[in-house]
Amino acid sequence: MSEYKGIKGFQVQTRTEDPTPYAQALADNPYAGNWASSTNVNSARRSFASLGTATAALMAGGITRTADTELWNGSSWTEVNNLNAAREYFRGAGTTTAGIAFAGVTSDPTAVGLTETWDGTNWTEVGDLNTARQKPGAAAAGTATASLAYGGSPGAPETTVIANTESWNGSAWTEVNDLNTARKELGGSGTYTAVVGMAGTTGGSPAVVTNNESWNGSTWTEVNDVNTARAGFGFNGTSTSGLFYGGFSNASGAFTRTESWDGTSWSEVNDIATGRQGLGGAGANSLSALAISGYDNSTNVANVEEWSFSGLDPSTTPAADYADAITGDFYYNSTTGQFKTVNDGGAPIGAWSSGGNLNTAKYGAAGSGDHSNAILAGGSTSPYVATTEQYDGTSWTEVNDLNQARGFFGGTNSSPYTASLVFGGASPPAQAVTEDWNGTSWTEVNDLNSARINNGGFGANAENALCVGGSNPGNTDTVESWNGTSWTEVAEFSTTRGEMPVGAGTNTAGIIYGGQYPPGVNVTANTESWNGTAWTEVNNLNVAKGYHGGGGSQTLALAYGGRTGPTGQVTTTESWNGTSWTEVADLATGRYQGTGVSNTTNTSALLGGGAVQGSPLSALTEEWSAADFQIKTVTTS
Repeated sequence: MSEYKGIKGFQVQTRTEDPTPYAQALADNPYAGNWASSTNVNSARRSFASLGTATAALMAGGITRTADTELWNGSSWTEVNNLNAAREYFRGAGTTTAGIAFAGVTSDPTAVGLTETWDGTNWTEVGDLNTARQKPGAAAAGTATASLAYGGSPGAPETTVIANTESWNGSAWTEVNDLNTARKELGGSGTYTAVVGMAGTTGGSPAVVTNNESWNGSTWTEVNDVNTARAGFGFNGTSTSGLFYGGFSNASGAFTRTESWDGTSWSEVNDIATGRQGLGGAGANSLSALAISGYDNSTNVANVEEWSFSGLDPSTTPAADYADAITGDFYYNSTTGQFKTVNDGGAPIGAWSSGGNLNTAKYGAAGSGDHSNAILAGGSTSPYVATTEQYDGTSWTEVNDLNQARGFFGGTNSSPYTASLVFGGASPPAQAVTEDWNGTSWTEVNDLNSARINNGGFGANAENALCVGGSNPGNTDTVESWNGTSWTEVAEFSTTRGEMPVGAGTNTAGIIYGGQYPPGVNVTANTESWNGTAWTEVNNLNVAKGYHGGGGSQTLALAYGGRTGPTGQVTTTESWNGTSWTEVADLATGRYQGTGVSNTTNTSALLGGGAVQGSPLSALTEEWSAADFQIKTVTTS
């Protein structure tokens, strides 16, 4: 039979090959896109300030030293009011109605700290940088009232580079913590509290580098390097979704290479057509961008190229929207002669597999990261310990200890794991201590308002967290929110609970589930959703549990392991799709008080350590991996 039109009400597609599941398509080409020619600028130039998006951008100044400003409306460039001070080698941030431009050179060989703001019509001189500089980095997604300037050169000779960083609050610049590696002609994508500062040159030769550093609002941390050392490139985006393109290297002049940042690593994507350096960039993220003007090794060019994203972006393209593999599709593969269907993406089919054992068997630790990059801190071996271990997807390595030994406490499920927070716990007694991890060491910061043990916690990073429940001595329904500096009590949830209820999400959008209620008696299946202001009860877990692992987001989360009463342990795993819980594949070894790590999704997770009733403490690690969709063969008759 050449075509199957319907079987008892099912529409049947005939295909010569299986459709591609979303997860596979994402892995195959996660940040695919192409550059295409766009409308040229009116005045070719290089080393200017640029800001805005792919449909609303601004360029100002540049070589040969000019004050000219041009405005892009998505189809054409228009000359608008000039800068007050003609200059070159400077940076910009913000939008076409509220922007900022700072630093640069107004006359040889002196660098300046000059700052001007743009209101959509005119430039206005405001407060200077504390440290004059040329060729700095900038927060490309910063604003006219909240931006960041870092690195650069103080002037002649340009072999001198600086690490100095300054934060702009709309009226003045404030010096904050320096870059780890001083450099100039570097780039950056993000906001004044979350930036990735990439590449650049350390001066002389020139000595271009691959260094990549992440700013969390207070400190810089080295993260995964770019693939190609370069300086003088265009850039745009956020701290988790950005692009940079063009520039120059030690070995050659201007080139075309483009790289995309996903919050963890850089991927090489399609090149710009015209290689150039000193170009400008504009764009809100890695999905769209403009590469503007620049120098092609012989002359300044007026070329503008526009980046269009053509791949699958997990933040904007849910699996259910991927047209080639839709939930519930039923089809006949004419090549293999099989009927097949697409499995529901709301409850990912996956499996647990063994990972490398912890160096120290323990339970009640706090964790952060994902199944390939994680940290576990503290816990108990009877007594409590301060040890911290870091996981690279294969093995655990001991790194710097907590300042205070403790266990049974909460932490953020952050990504990257290099910016995490832990809080509360027992040492004993109950603690209010909060510690911040910067990828290398722990620092004590402001305490919780209420000491507690067996508390849950979640959050996006070290600047964003929620502490929920716990006990001291009885269970509590109190909740505290962390803003990067201090804790504030917010609305209480409905079901009082301890025994480490699990949370997932951010301090403005999250869920909590499970835990013990009342103290020392029963566990709960209760799930509550948080909108930043209030809690709402939603659908319960299928299996009530406490001391379990989990994490994720408000709409994609996991719960695994734990115990259902005073004794014993469970292997069950449940997946949350934003509406309900579905049981999926079990753990190999049931445990409670293990440390669960699952950062923003229900398709990857890790469980480390824990306790097994009647047995010694465990050092076991299990990793969860699941596809959003699976193609399943259907037996027919």
